[in-house]
Amino acid sequence: METKAGRRSLTWLLLTWGVTRLLLLLWVFKVYVFPGPDVTSDVSVIYQGWYDVLRTGTFPQSDVTWQYPPAAALAILSPALLPFLEYTQAFFVLAFVADLAALLLLLYAGRRPGRRLRGAWVWVAGVPLLGPTVYSRYDVMVTAVAIAAVLAAARHPKVAGALVGFGALLKVWPALILVGIRRRSVWASAVATVVVVAGLFAVAMPGAFAFLTFQRERGTEVESLGSLVFHIARRHGWDGSVLLNYGSVEFLGPWVTAVSTAALALTGMAFGLLLLWRLTATRFEAHTAADAALVAVLMFTTTSRVISPQYMVWLVGLAAACLCFRASRMGLPAVLVLAACFVTVLEFPIWFADVVGSTPRGIILLLVRNGLLVLATVIGMRELWRSTVPKQTPPPPVPDQPTAPARETSTSS
Repeated sequence: METKAGRRSLTWLLLTWGVTRLLLLLWVFKVYVFPGPDVTSDVSVIYQGWYDVLRTGTFPQSDVTWQYPPAAALAILSPALLPFLEYTQAFFVLAFVADLAALLLLLYAGRRPGRRLRGAWVWVAGVPLLGPTVYSRYDVMVTAVAIAAVLAAARHPKVAGALVGFGALLKVWPALILVGIRRRSVWASAVATVVVVAGLFAVAMPGAFAFLTFQRERGTEVESLGSLVFHIARRHGWDGSVLLNYGSVEFLGPWVTAVSTAALALTGMAFGLLLLWRLTATRFEAHTAADAALVAVLMFTTTSRVISPQYMVWLVGLAAACLCFRASRMGLPAVLVLAACFVTVLEFPIWFADVVGSTPRGIILLLVRNGLLVLATVIGMRELWRSTVPKQTPPPPVPDQPTAPARETSTSS
């Protein structure tokens, strides 16, 4: 009965994946038009523009929207692997392949002893909740690499380290996977990969690290946690503006710098808490690396000056990796992430005009989505702490020592 039930569950999982991914492809290929602004323009305009520059052997150094580590060039250039397709078509197909690769990794991990398919279900359900944005950004490719790194950490440490290092050079955030890993071989492999690959790019292509300056100068994006200050302030006469700036729609005007600085400080505090956890945690199990990675990326995402919709793909992938392990404590945070994905597709792209215009509907959507992320972060950190940091038990009470009876003294009269 268990075998039949398992096969039935796997059949439904694969069928659900096939139907939902077909729908995503129909949306990105515009067989059916998804509501809201065209999210595929990033591929047809921005990515293809970068592609034309990268093919000349240099990074787009004069383009402030290029804010990615050097290995991101490989993702942008990857459609060249399918020369029989147009650039955008090839990109969508490769995004689909990365999605499939992530599913296969989760299926392989979930069918091993002590594991389960719940993680694969999180991936199957979470990705389509974000709509066509998933296949219109290269984040799905990065997430597939991160999933592979997390799942390989226990059995193949050097491979995991190389994947972490390569992922970090694709989009920085996979470096957070190292937070919950103690094995030195993983760290050494990650550092070696970063040094070698980054060195090759630095030598071969000018402008490999120009992205560092562009990232530093970003402001407060309209979907971030800090943006809620200005969304509400606009309803009460704040005279700033909303413009496309450094590749995203951001607030510009009074107090924006202060809020952006506060967000950076909040990120620093979050990483300080992670460091404290790392120094005090003593119970590390097979699932700890995945749980810690999800919590770390939740902290980074929630406190960031920018919460782009594609960031949610990272969280779905790590939540899926966590729930491959039966002992993972990230069940509730994973559910909250899935709920946040649904709200995300409502605020972008469906009602993005309301978000940009700071309408009541736009503000409510952001309050709900960002509130879910904050709640997932707090619960995730609490569960991670409880499962890894031993409770300090008070010392046993010292038994009372018997006292010798006092001697009676007599006085002579």
